Amino acid sequence: MVRRYPENPVNPAADGPETPASDPIKIFETNDFARLLGMHITGARDGYARVEMDCCGKLNPHGAAHGGAVFSLADHAFGIASNFGPVQYTAISVHIQYLLPARGRLAAVAERIAKNDTCDTFRVTVCDESGRTVALFYGTAFRVSP
Repeated sequence: MVRRYPENPVNPAADGPETPASDPIKIFETNDFARLLGMHITGARDGYARVEMDCCGKLNPHGAAHGGAVFSLADHAFGIASNFGPVQYTAISVHIQYLLPARGRLAAVAERIAKNDTCDTFRVTVCDESGRTVALFYGTAFRVSP
C-alpha cells in the first residue's frame, strides 16, 4: 500500500497565519519530515522533549519498526530539547543502541544530561506503549548562537 501525502504538507496560506519564529512547538510540529512520519510533541521545555509516533507504515520486513524510523523519532526529540530555549544548537555527534524490536506507539524522551560552555549532551530514551525501553540515543549538540 502506498501512502499519499499532500504536495505541500505545510502551507501557511491554507493553515492560517504564518508560524511566528518565537513558537518552537509549532515550528517543530509543522516540520515536513516530522509530519511525514506522524510525529507529535507531547511535552517540551529547554533541555527536555517528549515526542510520540505510531509505527504503522514504518515497519521493516520482520514486522518491527524500521531502525531509521526509531532513529528519526529519537533525533527529533533531541533536536527539540536542544533548541527549545533561547540558545540554538546543532548536532555534532549522535549514537543509538537498539535494545528490543519496537512495535506500536513509541515515545522518545530527550533530557539534557551535561552542559558546558560550547556543548550540551542529551540522552533520549525510546519506549514502546508498554513502557519497555526499545532504544537509547545519545547526542551532543554544539552551540551556534549566543
